[in-house]
Amino acid sequence: MHRLELGMVSDEISPDFNEAARHGVDWGISLFELRALKTGRIPAVDQSELREVQALVKRNGLRITALSPGIFKLPLSQTAKLEEELATTLPKTLALARDFGASLVIVFGFQREQNESPEMFSRAVDFMSRASEKAGKDGIKIIIENEPGFWCDSGVNTAKLIQTVDSPYLAANWDPCNGYGTAERPFPEGYEAVKRYIANVHVKDTKEGSLIRCVPVGEGALNWKGQLAALVRDQLVHHVTIETHCLPLVEKSKQNIETLKQYLAE
Repeated sequence: MHRLELGMVSDEISPDFNEAARHGVDWGISLFELRALKTGRIPAVDQSELREVQALVKRNGLRITALSPGIFKLPLSQTAKLEEELATTLPKTLALARDFGASLVIVFGFQREQNESPEMFSRAVDFMSRASEKAGKDGIKIIIENEPGFWCDSGVNTAKLIQTVDSPYLAANWDPCNGYGTAERPFPEGYEAVKRYIANVHVKDTKEGSLIRCVPVGEGALNWKGQLAALVRDQLVHHVTIETHCLPLVEKSKQNIETLKQYLAE
């Protein structure tokens, strides 16, 4: 049977990577995604902290699976800021991904504005095409995380943008919880719509909206048993990444790991 490993977004345990790694290793976790550290969000982090993280990764036999700089979270009307992210933040993140040996960089799918013209979709395609081209030169994939209120909110809409760009260096960071509350059920409908593009999966749960009232996995509205079974069956990814999103982080992260291990064992 295809085996799924578990990973963590490090700052969902602690922004102090030393602390995050210590807990993770205790829980049997060796895969980490980097988003926020003590001195800022990737890539705007102090060099001394980055060196410290790299040393910890090497010393503990860990692997950095993806970096999340939080770009393309703006509306498409904010062209200058998006161009700045494309010209500066993305290349810095790609360089950092090379340093860490990470093959994935997470971006978002542009916030939708009220009564926005459908013609703006072509602008979204242009930005993602150029981002994918930059990433491709480094052999790295850009992966779009679906987010409520964005052009890429559901499985269907995320797949539509990726299919239109049509680049081997653009894929999906599927977050079923972020798809909760859209016009589709994240599983199975959303998953089936986007699955051929999935390169990374985030795991969290919620009782209300996608991000309004996050809870430990198994206590919310998401069908994680079904989703994990489908991921094992379809063999799209080798790991899933826990993004706890509920407090206290250390306690709830540990609980999520235990729950997911139980689901996967079943």
